[in-house]
Amino acid sequence: MFEYNFHWRPVFRSLPDLLEASLTTLQVASLAMLLGIIIGFILAVSRLRGSGSIYWIATAWVELARNTPALFQLFFFGFGLGALGIHFSPYVIVLAGLTFNTAGYLGENFRGGFEAIPSTQLRAARSLGMNSWQAYTRILIPQVMRIVYYPMTNQFVWVVLMSSLGMLVGYRELTGETQFFASKTYRIFEYFAVTAVIYYVMVKIILGLSKLFASRFFRY
Repeated sequence: MFEYNFHWRPVFRSLPDLLEASLTTLQVASLAMLLGIIIGFILAVSRLRGSGSIYWIATAWVELARNTPALFQLFFFGFGLGALGIHFSPYVIVLAGLTFNTAGYLGENFRGGFEAIPSTQLRAARSLGMNSWQAYTRILIPQVMRIVYYPMTNQFVWVVLMSSLGMLVGYRELTGETQFFASKTYRIFEYFAVTAVIYYVMVKIILGLSKLFASRFFRY
């Protein structure tokens, strides 16, 4: 017969540390998302307007990011480059891996967003005297952001959840902190149950804020 004695007191004592680790998770995920958006735009434009080596580098980035496991990408920055004598801290490894992956996915999303906008709008903007920078920032990019907003939200949720892989390279984010305390107290189920709740709450807050933001800025 299955017998298990639950002991929640060690978990509740460690709850402040777990909540602090959740902020670490949000911090690295948010920075990876920001860098992914910037690089993703560059990749999208490079695939749409670029040629030669610029086009092929952008295409290779997108293909590798979208068609290889995220764990493989993380290990590349952690252990693959380490074998070549290039060593990074666990934080940089996680940030680089998440940014690489996020930029690849968002680059393809942005490219789809640009292609959904009629090319006549760019020509119309240029005919009104706008240069390329003005046409993109004032006409095209606002429309692209509206098109890809919800895929971006889903991507951010994915980044938050996949940051848990950082535990495997020694990064003490939420999952890494949970594993540390669980291994000390042997309360595996209790710690990971509470951590699952924390992740659930974080994701719900992100989705709620995204809906609030959309209702205020994309109402028309």
